[in-house]
Formats: sequence, C-alpha cells, structure tokens
Amino acid sequence: LRAFLENFVETGSTRTKSMFDFGPVNTIISNNFVDNYRFRISGRTTANLNKHLFWKGYYAYGTKSQNHYYGTEITYSLNKKKNAPFEFPQRNIIFETGYDVMSPSDKFLMHNKDNVFMSLRTQKVEQMYFYNRQKLSFDYETDWGLSFNASIKAESNEPTGDLTFMKMPGAVTNPDANGNEFVHKIRTTEAKLGVRYCPGQTFINTKQQRWPVNLDAPEFDITHTMGVKGFLGGDYNSNVTEVKLYKRQWLGSWGYINLHVIGRAQWNKVPFPLLCMPPVSLTYFNDVNDETFNLMRNMEFLNDRYVYWSALWDLNGKLFNRIPLIKKLKWREFIGIKGMWGHLTDKNNPFKNPNDPVLFQFPEESHVMSNQPYWEAIVGIHNIFKFFGVEYVRRLTYTDLPKADEWGIRFNFMMSF
Repeated sequence: LRAFLENFVETGSTRTKSMFDFGPVNTIISNNFVDNYRFRISGRTTANLNKHLFWKGYYAYGTKSQNHYYGTEITYSLNKKKNAPFEFPQRNIIFETGYDVMSPSDKFLMHNKDNVFMSLRTQKVEQMYFYNRQKLSFDYETDWGLSFNASIKAESNEPTGDLTFMKMPGAVTNPDANGNEFVHKIRTTEAKLGVRYCPGQTFINTKQQRWPVNLDAPEFDITHTMGVKGFLGGDYNSNVTEVKLYKRQWLGSWGYINLHVIGRAQWNKVPFPLLCMPPVSLTYFNDVNDETFNLMRNMEFLNDRYVYWSALWDLNGKLFNRIPLIKKLKWREFIGIKGMWGHLTDKNNPFKNPNDPVLFQFPEESHVMSNQPYWEAIVGIHNIFKFFGVEYVRRLTYTDLPKADEWGIRFNFMMSF
C-alpha cells in the first residue's frame, strides 16, 4: 500500500534508511503506438546515500519495436537535501542523457509519459519520434520567490509511426519513386535562459515531487530559447520566447478563479517540428489547473505565434451547499473556459512557400488557424469522495475540421482540504 501511494519501493528496512528507491511504480508497464506494450525498470538514489549528489535513471523495452531505451540523470545540489534534489529551494547542476520515443504532445503532460494511466488516450496517437538527447542545466531558487534557470541541449529527432519529415515539392533534390524526399533526422542545439518570480510560494515535498501549497502568489515566468546552426551539429537557427502569467482571484464565498495567460513566439524560419505547437492533453486524466486543451488533436494547429488563456472557477460548493442531500457530500462545482489565438507568418507557411528548402510539408491533420480563436468550455464536479473529479468539456470553435471531437469526459484526482 505504501509503495502504491508513494509510487516508489524503498530498499531500506525498519532499522536502516533507504539509499536507493525503485520507481516510479506506475511506469513499469505502459503502451504506445510504436512499442505496443512497454516494460520499464527505473530507480533513483536518495539523500541517505549522499546529500549533494543524486542519480536517477531507467531502462525500457518495447515489445513491438524491440527497441531498447534508456535515460539517466546526475544532479549535484549546492545545498544539502533531506531526501530528493527537487526539494525547495533548488540549487542544482544537472546533466541528463537519454534515448527514447515520444509523441509531440507528450511534452505537455503533467506526469511521466510512461505512467500507465497516460496510456489511456482519447485518440489514436500514431505520430511519434525517437529522440537522442544530452542536456546540461542549472537551476537556482532564492528563498523569497525569484528563480533562474539556464541550460544547453543537443538533441536529434527521428520520425516514426505516422510522422514524417518531408521536404517541400519544389525543394526536392533526391526524390524517391513517388517524387518525394524525406528527411530522416533533424538535430538541434539550443541554449535556454529563464527567470521566474513567484513571491511567497511554499511547497510540501513527497517522494515523487513537490507540491505548491500557496497558490495565491502571482507568478511571472519568461524564457528565451536560442537554437544555433552549426554548433554541436545543430541544423537550424531559431529563437523562441515564452511568457507566462498566473494569478488566483478570490471571490469570497463564491470561491476563486485561477487565471492563466501564456504567450509564445518563434521568430525564425524553421520546419514545423520547431514551430509553436498548442498545449494539448490526449489522456482522460488531467489536473484541474493544467494549461492544456482537452479536445484539440495532436499538432492540429501549427503557429509561430500564439496566446493561450484560461479562467477556471471553483465555486467552492456555493450552489451545491443549497441542495440538502448534495450538501452532505461536500461536492464542489467547477466551470472554466480556455482559449487560444494563433498565427502563422508567411515565412513559415508551407502552403505559400512550395520551393523553400528549410520548410517541411505539414502533417496531414495539421491546419493553419484563421483569425477566429479556439475555445473550450468546461463544467465539472470535484471533491467526490474527497479526491475524485469528473468534467464535461465542450469544443466551441473549429468543429467543422475532420475528426474534431465536439465534447468529451475527463477525470482528475486531487485531495481538497
């Protein structure tokens, strides 16, 4: 029961503290389009072995692809830790390397992509890619809410499944029998710098992660990522700027509204894998305060500019508390709206540049947004049995696109106090 709740199996005993934990437990078996069933063994060291130096990693095997995957990460913490390197405040130097397979939307998951519950997808996710990644990063958090992060990353991406990197028709130099030319791999080298300010935020630590407990603090986050062509084998120049804003607005007895605004821009001409992909979640399980869309398809819209916004209102039982029987259950009603406006400039639009040697043809199910924003509406009930929630999600715009889901049911798990 303890291993299930903490998601790790300790190697210690009642007399000795654990120096190495196996886990996460929920990643032992999972499923995806390329591997079918996938088996994984993973673990990490704890501060009982060394309070400054930590290691975590995994080995995985795909039964269908018969591929072997791995990931390893070494962290040196400048300050002593009680159990894990992610404890507040983080002052860490991290080196990671790995080879694995993922879908473009996996980068937006709140949880590990190998989590068995993440294998339950709302749609077929057949567009995937292999990545070979090496990354060196530095994270520094002050005690009063200001944090900095910097990193340099080299990564190769090789499409697999139904994902292809295909040159534009007018840029083909070595065509196949059908007159197409495929790019089998792209490589990027990126340097990233970020600043985050969230005054007064506090955390509690668990074995798996840390949880913010003071969500009243406003949050401001800005990052810039620069790709350098020719450095460590990078194929493209790119510059991506992202700004995030968060604020919780209390409404007295009417609960509170969580407000999110995210702006992102790609300033260079790049192929579609380096464009700004909308944040989507393709699983049945989500976080009540996540920053993703539930009914948008994988890579459905590709932009080099977009603004995301959401207003998520927890009414704190204001309506249900007036219904005698429902009042005893202490359910909480929840409504929300999410939207996005996106734009693709002419230089990155493959439909306007059929001869451009830099651009790739868009995937078949990817589209260019019009001036109309994308909207989703949410109505839900939370705090069922104190930890369970269910939501009804409705897509309000772009419903005429092929394979567009107009509605869906989503679930979440969250303890409320």
